[in-house]
Amino acid sequence: MPDLLLLGLIGALTLLLLLTLLAFAGYSGLLTGVTVSAGSPPIRNITMAYKFHVGSYGDTGHLFTESCSISPKLRSIAVYYDNPHTVPPEQCRCAVGSILSEGEGSPSPELIHLYQKFGFKIFSFPAPSHVVIATFPYTTPISIWLAARRVHPALDSYIKERKLCAHPRLEIYQQDKIHFMCPLARQGDFYVPEVKETERKCREPAEATDTQTDGTGADTSDASSVSLEVRPGSRETSATTLSPGASNRGWDDGDNRSEHSYSESGASGSSFEELDLEGEGPLGEPRLNPEAKLLGPPRELSTPERDEE
Repeated sequence: MPDLLLLGLIGALTLLLLLTLLAFAGYSGLLTGVTVSAGSPPIRNITMAYKFHVGSYGDTGHLFTESCSISPKLRSIAVYYDNPHTVPPEQCRCAVGSILSEGEGSPSPELIHLYQKFGFKIFSFPAPSHVVIATFPYTTPISIWLAARRVHPALDSYIKERKLCAHPRLEIYQQDKIHFMCPLARQGDFYVPEVKETERKCREPAEATDTQTDGTGADTSDASSVSLEVRPGSRETSATTLSPGASNRGWDDGDNRSEHSYSESGASGSSFEELDLEGEGPLGEPRLNPEAKLLGPPRELSTPERDEE
């Protein structure tokens, strides 16, 4: 009889523990539905302090910790430039840091100097007109793990099904939510200067291999090849310049030039009118209605076809 009582007590405690774990997972977002849509961005133009990282995205935790320890009240942000499913972990690039200011305001010189003192760099970009967006609860550290395994696949499916050119991929940690954002226009504004350097280093060996000379020593290499250089002076850098592999080919195709792109294949020029632009903007402003039409051609939607024109 005492043995049965002990077994019953152990069973009850085990069940209670399982229920507690399930409740914790549910609170962390396990049962939360992931809704992906297109519309206004969750933030306005921002200035951020960041550190550039090349390597596995799983090794960026110390960068979040470092930026938060400098000013815990600021929101964290991460910009991911490569698709970790196709790019080797040691080659994945991202920028991680804190948002110093948003909107019309500018960060204080003291705050900028503080972050620069610890090796952070400063970068600004405006709010894009349209983005692919999703949100996920940020209630516990487990929320980050769940979001990585639930939100990113949903974003991949949404972008691929609609053949959109949406890159890079941003994560913005705002109070109790994580905002996931993929710009549909002016993608070049989100590429930090270090991306230019890494693309240049990747391009130089290929150019040296592809360069051919004729009998007189003249260079006969293809002058029409797509450049991977991100020119920081240009705020209208096209998707073709940043990710030449974003044309009508999949990530699994053999062209190595498409490896450093976090945009799905088939940037076939899908217009904003075809997207489900709904919901509210960052400050309660209404997003575009699905039936609404833009007053003119979406000049900022960068696709290879339009770049060629």
